[in-house]
Amino acid sequence: MDTKHCAVDGWVDAIPSPGLRGTATFDLIVPTDLDAVDEDIHDTVVTCTSGDPRIVHELLNRIQPGDLLRVTGTLVRPPAPGEPALLVVDALEILDTALIPVLREMVLDRYGDYCVIYDADMETVPVFTVLGHWVGLADNPDTITALIDLYERANGGA
Repeated sequence: MDTKHCAVDGWVDAIPSPGLRGTATFDLIVPTDLDAVDEDIHDTVVTCTSGDPRIVHELLNRIQPGDLLRVTGTLVRPPAPGEPALLVVDALEILDTALIPVLREMVLDRYGDYCVIYDADMETVPVFTVLGHWVGLADNPDTITALIDLYERANGGA
């Protein structure tokens, strides 16, 4: 089976998913340089996976759809024609993060393993773990970190 070491820049298509034996898998949308080709072709979807614990942690805890990444690794040719190639990632760099989704006058934001909801009509900020467990109500945006620190001390982390 042929392999090739390469670096690819692209956008995360969907939330990375946990795989077997401590791995994580995600699809990367790699844009086509239309100036470099004669015909109109579509962007390429590259399926990526990693078993490196640091990269798996980043993928499952920080990476969101729309994030722009540079991944470096080994591109493995597909076993049969028509099947997708696989990029086994050994280095990951976040080049840019996706915009925060805005729902009417609310904004959802993420603090590592925590989610917060900013509401233009309220001074207080609700804080949850990414698994949906209630952390508490911060008095204002400046006190979110202090609330998370208290929660982690009392509960041993997220």
